[in-house]
Amino acid sequence: MNRNEVAAALSEIGTLLELLGENPFKTRAYGNAARLIKSMDQDLPTLVEKGELDSLKGIGKALAEKITLLVRDGRLPYLDELRARVPPGLLDWLRIPGLGPKKVRAIHLALGISTLGELEYACQENRLRDLDGFGQASQDKILPGIDRLRRNAGRFLQPVVQQEADRLLELVRGVPGVIRAEVAGSVRRRSETSKDIDIVVASPDPEPVMEQFAASDQVEEITGRGPTKCSVVLKSGPSADLRVVDELSFPFTVMYFTGSKDHNIAMRSRARAAGLKLNEYGLVPENGGDSLPCADEAAIYSALDLPYIEPELREDLGELEAGSQGELPALVSDSDICGILHCHSTWSDGSASIADMASACRERGYTYLGISDHSQAASYAGGLSPAQVLEQHEEIDRLNADLNGTFTILKGIEVDILADGKLDYPDEIMARFDLVVASVHSRFNLSEQDQTDRILKALDNPFVDILGHPTGRLLLAREPYALDLRTVVRAAAERNVAVEVNAHPSRLDLDWRELAVGLRHGLLTSINPDAHSPAGIDHVRHGVGIARKGWCTPEQALNAWPLPRLQDWLKERRTGR
Repeated sequence: MNRNEVAAALSEIGTLLELLGENPFKTRAYGNAARLIKSMDQDLPTLVEKGELDSLKGIGKALAEKITLLVRDGRLPYLDELRARVPPGLLDWLRIPGLGPKKVRAIHLALGISTLGELEYACQENRLRDLDGFGQASQDKILPGIDRLRRNAGRFLQPVVQQEADRLLELVRGVPGVIRAEVAGSVRRRSETSKDIDIVVASPDPEPVMEQFAASDQVEEITGRGPTKCSVVLKSGPSADLRVVDELSFPFTVMYFTGSKDHNIAMRSRARAAGLKLNEYGLVPENGGDSLPCADEAAIYSALDLPYIEPELREDLGELEAGSQGELPALVSDSDICGILHCHSTWSDGSASIADMASACRERGYTYLGISDHSQAASYAGGLSPAQVLEQHEEIDRLNADLNGTFTILKGIEVDILADGKLDYPDEIMARFDLVVASVHSRFNLSEQDQTDRILKALDNPFVDILGHPTGRLLLAREPYALDLRTVVRAAAERNVAVEVNAHPSRLDLDWRELAVGLRHGLLTSINPDAHSPAGIDHVRHGVGIARKGWCTPEQALNAWPLPRLQDWLKERRTGR
């Protein structure tokens, strides 16, 4: 190692020691040594060779030995050991302005989180607001810092890419001469995350469209530009590609760049079986000739004896076979959602009152709200004691009386599933709720068998209506905990317990692939925003996208049911126990 590399290694040791809560004199010693090595005039390898390192002020025998190993071997077992003891995500936190090692350690110990995504989620759920040494202002400063770090991470959550795609689509549609325009790619397929945005435009004159696209105030850098294609990097992070084609090619280009790759391959194979060749420019006979005229994607599918296949389903997971047999589902849509379940209020870790959350739901056209604040085990989130549960129910009764049937607030709870599979309240408290969402919020490190048994035991509890965010994943931040998910999902279907699609964009859990399997076995779901604020209610649209990818119909989603039907289902579950 050279001098700068050695200094960086010593500085990292000091930081890691501070994150581990070591003696501050020890941590400062490494920081001081790093600064000394970086600013020294002497030749470091020469000092090492002569054994004169410990002659430098501040470099004792132990430090001299470590520096010698770094210079000679290029590595240090002690540093490797420290790295193994500190979750790597904590080092990412240190790149956020205002977060030093002490604050990072405090958050990590208090909340048990260690990744950037978990920190973001904790801020969104107001976890830092009440921690000693923090507060609302500190929490508000962390989120923009996380956004800046994420800009070059490579993949982005749905809200980021969807918002940017909508802006770009509106921009190009406003250019004179544009006939049609559409978002394509993984954004159109409503994938959980995307690395870029694809826009396809039909216009006889590409140049004005390209110019408007490149000149957008959202563009940070133009990375490529040709006669009909322009590639940029947006200020928010994602890259975006614009393709301008003629009107006849437009449906084929949109289909091709919507994908998925596997769906496209299956479609090309189907076309070949019919003596045709399908590509991004047209659908032509294999022996030559002009492309079949197709005004839109539906016409392309029709030419291959298929009904229109929704973009969300284009993953080559049986959609062509289902289409050819007339078995494609009528997918749930945003307009099907009648009410919102699994929301939080200021009674636990939400930022708005129950009344304000209800008002926000009413403004969006929903007819009911299931308040599901945290149970007592979630002390970090202001979980409710049994006495507080009774007080909250009194408030809900008063609010419902004022609403006089124009809107209904359901008495719900997000109850913790404890490590042994029991619920966080005794049965006499559980019986008071209209709606129970049961979730895992702790002990993610259990073995697959123990975690599976834990959840199966909770599903056996007669008061559980919905299993919340079943795998505990945080997209781009935390992997799902070890779990035999197929067994859990099938058990939920057998017990008539719904498994939610948690619509928070950091979760989108249940995964759409597993949702599709569950629905085939009779599973019910509920598309829940897990909202901690009025704005969070709008996350339900991301959950709808995932539900559509999972082949979900309105019949299979609890909150696509009118309130009387939902109440009958809940009542039947309780009276049948």
